[in-house]
Amino acid sequence: MSASTHLNSSATDGPPSPHTNGSGPLHGLRVLDAGFVYAAPIAAMLLGDYGADVIKIEHPQGDPARTHGWQKDGHGLWWKVIARNKRTVTLNFSSAEGRVLLCALLREADVFVENFRPGVLEAWGLGPEVMHSINPRLIILRVTGFGQQGPYAQRRAFGTLAEAMSGFAHQTGQETGPPTLPPFGLADGVAGITGALAITLALYHRDARGGKGQVIDLSLLEPLLGILGPGPTVFDQLGIAPGRHGNRSPNNSPRNAYQCNDDRWVAISASSTSIARRVLQLVGHPQIAEEPWFTHAGERAKRADLLDQLVGDWIAARSFETVVAAFTDAGAAIAPIYDIGQLMTDPHILHRQSIITCEDEDLGPIRMQNIFFRMSQTPGAVHFTGRRLGQDNHDVFTEAGVDGATLARLSREGTI
Repeated sequence: MSASTHLNSSATDGPPSPHTNGSGPLHGLRVLDAGFVYAAPIAAMLLGDYGADVIKIEHPQGDPARTHGWQKDGHGLWWKVIARNKRTVTLNFSSAEGRVLLCALLREADVFVENFRPGVLEAWGLGPEVMHSINPRLIILRVTGFGQQGPYAQRRAFGTLAEAMSGFAHQTGQETGPPTLPPFGLADGVAGITGALAITLALYHRDARGGKGQVIDLSLLEPLLGILGPGPTVFDQLGIAPGRHGNRSPNNSPRNAYQCNDDRWVAISASSTSIARRVLQLVGHPQIAEEPWFTHAGERAKRADLLDQLVGDWIAARSFETVVAAFTDAGAAIAPIYDIGQLMTDPHILHRQSIITCEDEDLGPIRMQNIFFRMSQTPGAVHFTGRRLGQDNHDVFTEAGVDGATLARLSREGTI
């Protein structure tokens, strides 16, 4: 692969970027995030949350996620979250010099994340074989709708299609209503978390077991299918295709959303018999808990109409605060159904800092979700929010050995 881009063979590491994470269990790892929109970038975001130096590589026109959804003053708010802890560079892979620059970055990388359709990178001469010839230790995460192989591999796909095909939509919604899709990127989020797990497994194999780099083939469909319960096994063994039950569960009762007399809502789940008994005692029907069928969750589910009536009537006669306090005191599992504004003022959320405030260079203080889990010895952190398009071009490409004059020319030509 040849081009006129000049790379300094004597480039040194130089001082660390002020935006490079300085702690966390993945400190010292470099991740190239060439994904766009959601699933692949979420996987890279999680690695950055725990210390990896993530370099977000975008086409010079920018990741479409920058303009998806709500914006303020021209800045995408979801972008500020999923691009957090990432340095941003622009690079056009379809140009010869862009491919040379990518190869220079690959030499020093530990992980490469992408979600192009199968065959696109290969058509550019950038398939896994080429990448591993440059860096045999490289972990390559390839995220697609349906995987790298199979009859649907070349189909264009988004998370919505995975949510439809997986069985999720078929099981979601009211029993007499239509299949229901989620109003957010559920399949992308599940795939993103799965991708981060797969990368850490591959890194463990490489670094702790003396292995080498490998390719991870991750579809949006399969992780979501994997968390939807025993549907395939139930159908195989019983011939039953799980359907829609609204807010009820086919496995236990009472389990539903119930409205209080001040129009607030609560959710109850009584999966265990002991909790179900406490609920019935609280709402004034302890005799129901003494029925022989009550000790079997499946039998309770068959009588959901009765149990929902008894529980729902009691809740409907009382205020939200009264209901929550009574259930909490009785040790009966309950949770308020919050909108996001109510969640952000909840004392437990505030105590655990589940929502944090970050300083953003465009918008000032902004709040967003904190890291997903807490580690006692190697904690993660949000160090900075999503950055501007190409903001770190100079630092990152200089680290890769590109001189200033070449960078200026490549910028003029639209390569970066």
